[in-house]
Amino acid sequence: MINLQTIATPGVYINELNAFPNSVVAVPTAIPAFIGYTPQASYQGKSYTNVPVMISSFSDFQAFFCLPDPAPPASPTKQYSPEYYLVQQKTQPGKGDYIQLNGSYYSILPDSNTIYYLYNSVRLFYQNGGGTAYIVSVGNYGAASGKPMNPGDPLINPNVQLNDLTNGLYTLLNEQDPTMYICPEATLLNAADNGTLMEEMLLQSSNMGTSVSIFDIINGNNPDPILYKNDIVNFRATCGTTGLSYGAAYYPFLGTTLMQQSDIDYTNLFGGDLDQLAAIINPSSSPDPNVTAILANIKNPSSGLTVLQNNNSLVSACSNYSTIITHVLNNVNIMPPSGAIAGVITNIDNSIGPWQAPANVSIVGATAPLPINLSDSQQGNLNMDPVSGKSINVIRTFTGLGTLIWGARTLDGNSLDWKYLSVRRTLIFLEQSCKLAAHAYVFEPNSKNTWNAVVAMISSFLNTVWSQGGLQGGTPADAYSVECGLGTTMNSVDLLNGFMNVTVKVAVVHPAEFIVLTFQQQQAVSG
Repeated sequence: MINLQTIATPGVYINELNAFPNSVVAVPTAIPAFIGYTPQASYQGKSYTNVPVMISSFSDFQAFFCLPDPAPPASPTKQYSPEYYLVQQKTQPGKGDYIQLNGSYYSILPDSNTIYYLYNSVRLFYQNGGGTAYIVSVGNYGAASGKPMNPGDPLINPNVQLNDLTNGLYTLLNEQDPTMYICPEATLLNAADNGTLMEEMLLQSSNMGTSVSIFDIINGNNPDPILYKNDIVNFRATCGTTGLSYGAAYYPFLGTTLMQQSDIDYTNLFGGDLDQLAAIINPSSSPDPNVTAILANIKNPSSGLTVLQNNNSLVSACSNYSTIITHVLNNVNIMPPSGAIAGVITNIDNSIGPWQAPANVSIVGATAPLPINLSDSQQGNLNMDPVSGKSINVIRTFTGLGTLIWGARTLDGNSLDWKYLSVRRTLIFLEQSCKLAAHAYVFEPNSKNTWNAVVAMISSFLNTVWSQGGLQGGTPADAYSVECGLGTTMNSVDLLNGFMNVTVKVAVVHPAEFIVLTFQQQQAVSG
């Protein structure tokens, strides 16, 4: 603006006026924050433990959190190397994975100290359309115990600590970008600690108002066909009652194809003790010369073969060993679904918007069968609970359709306002976008001109959302209203205290969760 009072020299002057008012810039809606353990956490000599790091690709994740690969021809470094044991049983095991070899039953059991989920959860996130994300590494992998877990026990990793995960969660208090909190390794805690962590996540989500928490359920990796209901009851009893509309849970775990045969070998069996493996795949009572030679070469390498090459030779020469590796891979590839859910949500938000329910969508990388495939009647008890109201979204496999997310509810399933995840996430999107835009008017005169400008700015933004299908209503007036002014949203006391109150009402789209088709026979009529 040119001040005419300062013009003293004859000439031509240009006065530029703003042609466009301030506008609302839509905030990102799908930025998950993964909290958990990583192979390492450093970049260019600087530690990034308990430091939120924003990444935009899996390559970025590798740069900060993965171990470097050695020079060829050595095999690439294993970023995740769980250990498994074959434990002989007197009778056929009634629970868990097992294998029958040489007339004996063997349970396939992990060293629980070596089981972690974050690395593969991030991979699953990017397989399903993930983009920008935050990673909070709370530490590196802990030491193995050197023994298998007991058959039938819940999978608990003593190296995964509640304090580590909650401290990682608290580092996000200063980050406004994340819109989803995910702790893939939370189910490796005991039930009480898992419940405490979930309560903390829901509390932080509701207090900040910028994110939702996505939960997995303990024992979703190996549910009992009948007693799985106990796991659901325990989950509902331990996740608390605060901020339920800011949380969503998914069940069961997924079978995936993330880990391949090259990722699991004899070093992952029996803690690397080749003698224990040899006693099963090449018993002294009936040794195989080819297998004997391969095992001898592994113990005393002389040919310069890599671990991968030796493993491939052993797979080809010994069918029992190949079967063992296949079973171990199946166990390793059972993953909590939260990482995949975050990827699906990101993909839907980028193509449509947060108002589209993240359901009836297939999961890339998921394989059938699931650890448990629930029926309609079984899902009904998870989808709606009249007592706690805590809805759980089920993942199911349908013939010809694949593995689908078959639920779109928050944990606040009895609420008419907040039962749907898409409604909660749409409101977060609208609230945060308008809040950020309103910062431009802080310290502006609290007058009619400012009120009109704010109303026009927010109305224009909501009109765009409505035209994209994010709000319901035949006309903009049916979809939203924005009010700001003396006598409507403010009184004289508000003006004296410096308050400018804006009231925004929106009609958010709800998913068509139940579609009812009515069939009726029609009486035949004459031609």
